[in-house]
Amino acid sequence: MTHIAQQTVQVQLPGEAALLVGIEIKGRASSWSLEASLAELERLADTAGLQVVGVLQQRLDRPNPSTLIGSGKVAELVALRAETAAEVIVFDEELAPAQQREIERAIGNQDVKVLDRTALILDIFAQHARTREGALQVELAQYEYRLPRLTRAWTHLARQAGGAAARGGSGGVGLRGPGETQLEVDRREIRRRIAYLSRELEEVRLHRARYRQRRLEESIPVVALVGYTNAGKSTLLNALSGADIFAADRLFATLDPTTRRIALPGGREVLITDTVGFIQKLPTTLVAAFRATLEEIAEADLLLHVVDITHESADQQVATVIHVLADLGAIEQPIITALNKVDRLRDPAALRAPVDDLPDSIAVSALTGWGIPNLLARMEELLGEELVEVQLFLPYQRGDLLALLHQRGIVSEEKHVNNGTRIVGRIPAKLLPRYAAYVGQRGQDRGPLRGAPKA
Repeated sequence: MTHIAQQTVQVQLPGEAALLVGIEIKGRASSWSLEASLAELERLADTAGLQVVGVLQQRLDRPNPSTLIGSGKVAELVALRAETAAEVIVFDEELAPAQQREIERAIGNQDVKVLDRTALILDIFAQHARTREGALQVELAQYEYRLPRLTRAWTHLARQAGGAAARGGSGGVGLRGPGETQLEVDRREIRRRIAYLSRELEEVRLHRARYRQRRLEESIPVVALVGYTNAGKSTLLNALSGADIFAADRLFATLDPTTRRIALPGGREVLITDTVGFIQKLPTTLVAAFRATLEEIAEADLLLHVVDITHESADQQVATVIHVLADLGAIEQPIITALNKVDRLRDPAALRAPVDDLPDSIAVSALTGWGIPNLLARMEELLGEELVEVQLFLPYQRGDLLALLHQRGIVSEEKHVNNGTRIVGRIPAKLLPRYAAYVGQRGQDRGPLRGAPKA
């Protein structure tokens, strides 16, 4: 039996008016309810600059292969679009090219854009990409998405405003991005552009790989911030590093990865990297295009999972992030869960993690700094588990090695004697060869040192 729900708002609003369409398939496993998913789609629409004027819902035993929704619902959609004068229709599911064409044909108005969740997310990414790498990634994802959808006589691409639209200008939602200077572009040229973008991004991937190798050689630990979009990752990075990275209460407010160097309480330096936020039904084209960026997560020494503990769908968001991490092969690293935004709670001390088995859950407020010292201490503790204890004597002329030890390791005892510095501490195993000539030496001093070296 089919259940139909309809909501209409008849107001005149700035921006492109949009209708949202969501479906729930009986028996399909999902931690998200239809209502929660549509609420998130509405936030995505708002982020893209749309004004939602109506919402349609339908629960089905199985999707209609021609139009996704039932024929009766299509008729209601056509009537509601005429009633609200909506310019954009956004489906919460990814539409097959044939389904999109059938819906467009039913509406019968070429000025009305029919989009799906993937196209909407790609549009938001096109608005927020600031670096060359980010722009390349988004452009590739958009072309990969649009290639099988070029049968509509190029209407979507022909109406683009080129560079202005790519910068979030007059192209309108769903049309921003690569832009086209020709009225008609054939598939061969699109594939040529895809091949070029793929080569450019492969260079980016290789550059990142070389950069990661240098970090490994220098034994600089890397902490990757991961989490659902708008969980507060950028705000937390600002709180940890003292940086001034743009942060806003909007989905995908920041897109391009940012890395900052911070010092842990014991003085050890680490790199902390903010990554693109996750979202349910993350488009596969984006995952593929952002492979170079997402590899940073899989290669990190520690994952810092940021959770908006005040969100009504916190459980579902956590499950989505864990699922994406598993797909990326990044689930084996140590994970600290930062239960963020506790400043919005009456009693942060009574906070419970959204999922009982979340590892190392620590309540914080990235906005006020509450709980940040506890978080840093736990980060230092986990990262310190991979260090090797050593007893060293460093001549004064090797001040470079002393500075490196403070930056990359932990010094538990340091004593200056006649001709050098005696140290008990812990260093990354990969740095041991640099200190091999100085292990176990005592120098010219009569007092003993605590501790003993471990091989």
